[in-house]
Amino acid sequence: MQRSIVLLSLIFLIFSCEDEETKITFSEKNFTTNQNKIVEINIPQAEGIEAVKNNINTSIEAMVSASLNLDEDSVAKSMSVSESIDKFNSEYASFKSEFPESALEWEAQIDGEIMYQSEAVISVVITNYLNTGGAHGSLVVSFLNFDALTGQLLKNEQLFNDMNAFKTVAEDYFNDQIADKKELYFEPDNFVLPQNIGFNDTGVILLYNSYEVAPYSTGLTEFTIPFDDLVPYLNFM
Repeated sequence: MQRSIVLLSLIFLIFSCEDEETKITFSEKNFTTNQNKIVEINIPQAEGIEAVKNNINTSIEAMVSASLNLDEDSVAKSMSVSESIDKFNSEYASFKSEFPESALEWEAQIDGEIMYQSEAVISVVITNYLNTGGAHGSLVVSFLNFDALTGQLLKNEQLFNDMNAFKTVAEDYFNDQIADKKELYFEPDNFVLPQNIGFNDTGVILLYNSYEVAPYSTGLTEFTIPFDDLVPYLNFM
């Protein structure tokens, strides 16, 4: 009897260790360079299975790098995060050289966190604030969804088995969200899904950045649809 208990304990321990080895975990990573004075970056870094973590980290870092690049040429798109940090600093130095009398200061703050993680999907949010001397800074929030088994970045269309049905449910929630402030929106009766669709602990979250459906003064528009209302249409949970 005692031998059986010991054997069962060993089996449980082996499977527990295997589960820990295969699960993707995250730590926080800070990026900077010797030249850097105006950029602060703190984002999740995946750890675990080599191929899976590499896929996730590559996509997150590509998003961060793109956020710092003020132009969209092919060279800028291929830059690493460190290269993009130095490029942003260099562009600011050029601006100050061209307009030495200007009191405007540049800054970039990029933060990321895990919104949701299950055995099937991982949702990451990247918050990007850039101020390059305009009337106000630019705040952009981006969601990244990953297949938890492969680390592959998922398109919004891959999250659902029936996009039209999902859109119908989302439109009802959107209308409830803006019911008392429809006059603040560009075309409140012409519903479109946002670019940012992700997951949190209670359901599917939808977020519109400034200028997507309303002016800057309206701010972000964000709401969550509970999982219970979407179970038939979800490919991942």
